[in-house]
Order: sequence, then structure tokens, then C-alpha cells
Amino acid sequence: TADQRFVQALYLTLLNRQPGGRTFLPFATPVSANTFHRIVLGIHTSDALTGGWADIARRIPIEPRTTLMAYSMSKTITAAATLRLIGLGKLGLDESIRRHLPEVPYAADITVRQLLSHTSGIPNPTPLRWVHPAAQHARFEEGRSLAAVLAASPRLRSAPGTRYAYSNIGYWLLGRIVEHASGEAFTGFVARHVLGPLGIAPDEVGYAIAASVPHANGYLEKYSLMNLLKGFLISGELIGDYEGKWLRIEPHYLNGPAFGGLVGTARGFGKFLQDQLRPRSVLFDDSRRHLFFEQQQAGGKPVPMTLGWHIGDLGGTRFYFKEGGGGGFHCEMRIYPEAGVGTVLLTNATAFDVKRTLNVVDREVGARVQR
Repeated sequence: TADQRFVQALYLTLLNRQPGGRTFLPFATPVSANTFHRIVLGIHTSDALTGGWADIARRIPIEPRTTLMAYSMSKTITAAATLRLIGLGKLGLDESIRRHLPEVPYAADITVRQLLSHTSGIPNPTPLRWVHPAAQHARFEEGRSLAAVLAASPRLRSAPGTRYAYSNIGYWLLGRIVEHASGEAFTGFVARHVLGPLGIAPDEVGYAIAASVPHANGYLEKYSLMNLLKGFLISGELIGDYEGKWLRIEPHYLNGPAFGGLVGTARGFGKFLQDQLRPRSVLFDDSRRHLFFEQQQAGGKPVPMTLGWHIGDLGGTRFYFKEGGGGGFHCEMRIYPEAGVGTVLLTNATAFDVKRTLNVVDREVGARVQR
């Protein structure tokens, strides 16, 4: 169709600006309850736009089913899991986290709401080394790793609820709270109560690099500040060989799945976004979905967060987003509830400007949807 050719041309123009692999899925969901599965622009959920290389040395291209690391984009899924648990009556939004994690070193009473909205005051040391090689994953001990991080960062930066300050530790703790309150492993709870109900298969979004589908290598640009400082920022075990102008980062996992451990495809994350645009969400009742998008406060002032999304503005239109990046990957997903539009972009080049790219794409896609 003309719309499909338009988006493909736009996408290829953006693709040619910065080399590397990426997978992209733009879609819109009409408000009509009986047509919410319609994907505009002639792009089906099974055919995300892709380009670039999953493996530069072996010239293996990115495909729609190729998985990439989501990093902090995972936090929105962690928030959804937490709200699902609250909906089951097993967790209170404003209850103290000490009910579930009495061992945390922070003296003040921090609530689940404050962890979700990044208003807990918990510090945020650089997390780039909180990873381990994929070959060590089977014997990796998450609890020991988290205990070491907490011991190294035992003091709050601010009193809980007084100001907004991003914290990876806060979301790592949310994963442990979900485990304690549900009686299930965090990754299992997410699979059963968030991904499964949406028909998202483990090889579309999950916490393991699936052997059944291709997985992209992460890359750093050879001539970049990140590459220059890699010895200070990235574990030496993960630094691979140069492949032309790119440095390969070896396959790896994050030490805490709740703050950044998802691996997936644009199609898989697109299914999650679609659910948030449906007239009736599969995951949330109306009150829970309202919480998911309600702007939060700290110290009596609004903060740029909901209970799981950051809040952005594009040309006067509010949208909700979550960005993630590290270890040779960079990604972002967005949702525009009023326009009924969602977009997600996954790349395997840390320096790729996902925000600028989505700004361009979203303006064009949004304008054509409204025609």
C-alpha cells in the first residue's frame, strides 16, 4: 500500500543515517472495540521493519524474529507485574517494602509506590557492570549480587517521597518483592501473569536468550567515547573483537532481571503496547490501568513519571515511554493513548539515537493516522 511504502522509505532513510541493526514496529489501535487488532500502514504484527546486521562478521541480518536486549525498557514490564500483583490483592501500593524485604539497609519507610515512581530516595550507582556472561548464567546467584550492591550503597539520597531520582536498585527490589508476595520466581510470575495472557511467546519477549531464534550481538562504535572508556564501564569478560568499525559485546545477562533483563523483539513488545491501547485491557481493570498512566508526585509537586512510564511531550502531544540501553544495545517504546498509537524501536548499537528517530517516525505516523 502507499502507507506501507511511505513508512518503509522513511525507515530506510533513518536506517542509512547510522549503521547497525535495528527492528521497528509502528502501529495504531483504533478506539472501536471490535477492530483493536488492526495494524495501520500495512504492517502486520508478524512483520516488523528490520535492517542492519545481527552479526557483522558473519553478515547475518536482523530479522523480525531476531531478539535484542531491552535493558531498562524492562522496567515498565516489571511495573505491570507489580500492578497485576496488587490487583490480585497480594501486595499494597502504599505498604512498606520492609514487609517483604526486612533486610534492606534503608532506615526510612519506603513504599511500593515510591519504588515504582522513582521517588524512594534509593541511590543509583552506575549499573553498567551489573552484568554477567551468558555462559555463567546457569550458576549465577542473583541474591548474592544484590546483597553486594546494597552493602555498597546503604544510604538514601533523599527522604522517601520528597523528590524524583531514577534508581535501578529500586526496580531490582521490586522484582524481589514480587517474588516474596507471589511465592513465585519473578521471571515465572511475569511469564504467567503479564506476557502469557497477551499471547507473547517466550521467544518474542522473555528473560532468556532463546536457542530457537537468532539473537543479535551488541556493538560499540570503534571511534566513540564509550569505546574509549570501556575498560572502566564494561566487564572485560564481555569485550569481544573488532568487526570493522564496531566492537562486539559478548552475549550476557543483567544481574537483576527486574531492572533490565528482558530479551525480545519489536513484535513482542508491540503486543504489550497494543493491550494498553485496547478499550478493555487484558492485564488491567480500569482502575489499575488509570494507575499505570497517572502522573505521580513527590514533595507535593508532579514528577515526570507514572507508576511505570516516563512522561514525554512531542509537539504538544503527551506520550509515555521507556528507554533502555547498555552493553551494545539501545531501545525505546512509546505509547500515545489519545492518538491510539504505539511505537517501539530496538537496536544493537549503543550510540544509535533512538529518541531522535522515534520523534521523526512518530510525527509522521501520527499525522497519517489522524487523516
